[in-house]
Amino acid sequence: MRNTEVTALLASMVADPWGSVSPSVYETARLITLAPWLEGHRRRIRFIVDSQHPNGRWGGPAEYGLVPTLSAVEALLRQGGGDAADRGLRALFHWLNSGHPITLPDTVAVELIVPALVEDINALIGAGPKLRPPVDPCHLHRLRAAPSLPAKLWHSLEVLGTRPDVLPVRGVVACSPAATATWLGERRHGPGLRYLRTIQSSWQGPVPVGVPVTLFERAWVLIALHSAGVRFPTPHRLIAGLHGAFSHGGAPGGPGLPPDADDTATALHALSLFGSPRSTDVLRQYRVGAHFACYPDERTPSTSTNAHVLQVLGTDPELAGWLRDCQEPDGSWTDKWHASPYYATACCVTALGWSERAVDWVLGTQHADGSWGRWGGTYEETAYAVQILLRARTSRPVWRAVERGCAFLRAWGDREHPPLWHDKDLYTPLRVVRAEGMAALHLARSSSVAAYAGAR
Repeated sequence: MRNTEVTALLASMVADPWGSVSPSVYETARLITLAPWLEGHRRRIRFIVDSQHPNGRWGGPAEYGLVPTLSAVEALLRQGGGDAADRGLRALFHWLNSGHPITLPDTVAVELIVPALVEDINALIGAGPKLRPPVDPCHLHRLRAAPSLPAKLWHSLEVLGTRPDVLPVRGVVACSPAATATWLGERRHGPGLRYLRTIQSSWQGPVPVGVPVTLFERAWVLIALHSAGVRFPTPHRLIAGLHGAFSHGGAPGGPGLPPDADDTATALHALSLFGSPRSTDVLRQYRVGAHFACYPDERTPSTSTNAHVLQVLGTDPELAGWLRDCQEPDGSWTDKWHASPYYATACCVTALGWSERAVDWVLGTQHADGSWGRWGGTYEETAYAVQILLRARTSRPVWRAVERGCAFLRAWGDREHPPLWHDKDLYTPLRVVRAEGMAALHLARSSSVAAYAGAR
């Protein structure tokens, strides 16, 4: 890997106060409804219309399309409807009213967002058939009636309504444009308005689902590169930024989000790698029996979070046992923060050490073009698969699979990276994905794969 690539990536992170994140159909549609007065409104509508799939849906494959499709249809109906809204509504009726079981993705606040948007759409379409909510709305209604909300729900304020105890940080509510627009209401002034104007301008109309996420981006990128053996001068400004994000509760992914175990553990790991460690005692408050929860009252435990915690702690037999018990029969791991099992498996293999079952699963799922991916070959998932294999005991099948995977990575070029990370809908942290690919290629070049290729 050329040092100029790494230098450019790190320099861009230092200069960017927001983080490089893909735009979101869900969040952009919410801003169409909540802030039609905001600059870029027509561009946001055009982004939604242009993002619709031929089948009338929006968003990712299978269940990952439900939340963005609901959000897009609701927003377009409020703008007067049109062909895209009609096709989207037909897709929703076929989806929700067919009588088939509905699978919901394990994305952020899905149990609140889906019933809220179904209710809104049913109110907009007036008389006639209604969409059937696949989720009981009782929990949503209880939270809407509550006098206050847990801080972890502020990120989804757009479906809950604002409260007096919701406190923006520099005008931003929980790193969410939609939540910030909800909090602003008719108060079209101050730092919250400046935030919305800046974000829509930076992304040229559409907006990401969560921004700024600087700690998340910086910690993940630094660990990916350093752990692969990429050497570069210590980025002191980035290290200082990681330290500055900590409070007694740990570190959040970005300003205004509550601290969580995942970002706390990953920031601690990054600081340790660069010779600026902090005490790991802050993680104790997240322990729940054998594992660690991201937040209080967590709905689904995260394997990747617990893998990151185990890396920081070094040894914890109980936690290691919990992670091993989470391994799927096919040898993979899955996770609440990512749609692809290759991400979770890479995290767990790194934390636990070599897993023959995981290696066999990776070898058995490589595509004909040398890539890996849940729905099709992607740069990101191929990078994780290559890293898993390079941490295995080398063999001819491993070497050959890695070579083919690296060829796919090198040929990717400037193609878009499909969104695979979980928030309210799927998103891509672009610098994180790029760093994982750099890490995979660097590991391959510095391993015995190169020696094997030269000796053939």
